[in-house]
Amino acid sequence: MDPNEDDDLARAIALSLQDAQRKTEVITIDDSDEESDDDARFQAELKRALEASRAEEVRKPEASTSKPQVPPLPKPQPAEILQSQHPASVFLSERAQLEKERRERQKRLRKQAGLDDDEDQPKSNANGADDDEDDIDKPPAKRQHFSSSSNSRTAYADKRGVSSSGTASSSKPTREQLFWDGECRQTAAMHAEPRKDGKPTFRLTDILGKTSDIAFAIMSSYALDFPWIYQFFDPSVPVIMVAQPDATGAASVKNVLPNWIKTTPPLRGGFGCQHMKFMLLFHKTGRLRVVISTANLIAYDWRDMENTVWLQDVPLRASPTRADPKVTDDFPAVLTYVLGSLNIRPALSSMIMDNHPDLAIKSIEEIRTHWDWSKVKAHLVPSIAGKHEGWPAVIKTGHPRLMMVVRKLGLRTGKGVSKKQVVLECQGSSIGIYTTQWMNEFHYSARGESAEDWLDKPKKQREKASYPPIKVVFPTLATVRANANGESGGGTIFCRRRQWSAKNFPKDHFYDSKSKAGPVLMHSKMIIATKQDLSSNSEGHDSDTEDDSDDDEIQVIDPAIGWAYVGSHNFTPSAWGTLSGSSFNPILNISNYEVGVVFPLKDEEAANQFACFERPPKKYASGRDEPWIQEESVYHQPDA
Repeated sequence: MDPNEDDDLARAIALSLQDAQRKTEVITIDDSDEESDDDARFQAELKRALEASRAEEVRKPEASTSKPQVPPLPKPQPAEILQSQHPASVFLSERAQLEKERRERQKRLRKQAGLDDDEDQPKSNANGADDDEDDIDKPPAKRQHFSSSSNSRTAYADKRGVSSSGTASSSKPTREQLFWDGECRQTAAMHAEPRKDGKPTFRLTDILGKTSDIAFAIMSSYALDFPWIYQFFDPSVPVIMVAQPDATGAASVKNVLPNWIKTTPPLRGGFGCQHMKFMLLFHKTGRLRVVISTANLIAYDWRDMENTVWLQDVPLRASPTRADPKVTDDFPAVLTYVLGSLNIRPALSSMIMDNHPDLAIKSIEEIRTHWDWSKVKAHLVPSIAGKHEGWPAVIKTGHPRLMMVVRKLGLRTGKGVSKKQVVLECQGSSIGIYTTQWMNEFHYSARGESAEDWLDKPKKQREKASYPPIKVVFPTLATVRANANGESGGGTIFCRRRQWSAKNFPKDHFYDSKSKAGPVLMHSKMIIATKQDLSSNSEGHDSDTEDDSDDDEIQVIDPAIGWAYVGSHNFTPSAWGTLSGSSFNPILNISNYEVGVVFPLKDEEAANQFACFERPPKKYASGRDEPWIQEESVYHQPDA
């Protein structure tokens, strides 16, 4: 290659990594998971991302007769991979060509473009060991503590790993932060740095860490910008991305970028959302980082909005163990169930056949046997879209799975005169179609009580029940207008006028959602549940006598006043499911794929510390406060 061409190519890469000339945009991504047709917005966004990426076909080796025959993936179609003047698409095609032809030349050009060229050669100390970590990641004897975020806006722009335009920054963390005991934090947001409450945050670069150490990744997102997230990874790293299906709702497996495969799970009739947001980052040292997030893989969610991330580093076992087939509800077993439901098996097989025979896992079942999950105390709560019939299937997903987790934590409230009440504070970015039947249904599971107690009761009897003690934490119109981006920043927060105006809608259960960080809006989804003693029975459907049966496996924990949830679930029937059928044969219908984690709360102070919103939340003033209704804003009209 001519030296002049090298210089031109280096300049092209540098330009592609510079901040795009963008103003604070008005973004509307409808991740509300209601029974609506707004998924079209996402499909348009996904099509734009695909058109911006010009991916070359991944070469496939000749299949050996000793290996299972896997049908080749569909080739990217011309309509999906158009020539584009978007800087990221230039970056992608040039980087892919460089990697194919000459990796060493690529490293030099990366350095000229302002990227680190020594990612694959970490500095060593006097003993020859890596300054950041040992050759094999091992959990320390004591939990590591790290300093909070930088206090300067300049440091925010430089260190957050995402520039003001949303492109990848050239700076890298000076020290890898390892979380062997798990960590839950809010994400940094442009207009709330430093945070008003002084708490540390996560940035995308904190989560990804030293990307040169990542050997393989499985990720999931609803809204998705392929060119944007691709920038953060070495092009040689194989990645499986779980995404929203097309309008047909059909499962699919497809090459979309060099070494990247997109897989989609099925959605009945194309209805619902693949709404999970997680990462599994397999490192070359053997460490596995598990990330459960509320943020989509788009620049907007990591720059302008506040989200929540829980992550934990899990060490590789010295040798694989054997999974106990009787254990189906611990973290790795539930994670394996989730991965199987997301159509990852065929994607993994195809990835192995497509030039990656040495992946960290050969099957998703190895998740359970190859890593040591003993220090993971969080409980995984998924929702799997579809119809689930019979108790064994029902209790694995949606709010019945939450019910089982509450029981396992030893936080079941009981029934009758000696029961304890549970007050729920449900914060999120989308509002559901609420009825007293569904809210009592959810509240029953949140107390750890089984739906078999009420499934056989007449529907009319359940319709007469009062609303349970649930606070729906959602921003008012005034709060949205007061945030740093004003109404234009409310593009991913949803309540519709038809919901708010519906007969018997629980308006008096709404409370304002204000971030503890500053003048930013939150895309987090969180539930805070706290127990209270009751001197008398207050709910008509809870008049049963106390059930002292205790045949569930109870986790031994310190005394707790309640529990907290964080994940992709909004507080909606589409996310958590709706029960029908009988106590003998229940049926759970769920529209969405969701996932989150649940933790016990030791006391009220722990609840205050964990909550992303100001507690106690302020109740809507009757006749004065209304929720933010995006469709009524001039900034979010179709022609805006």
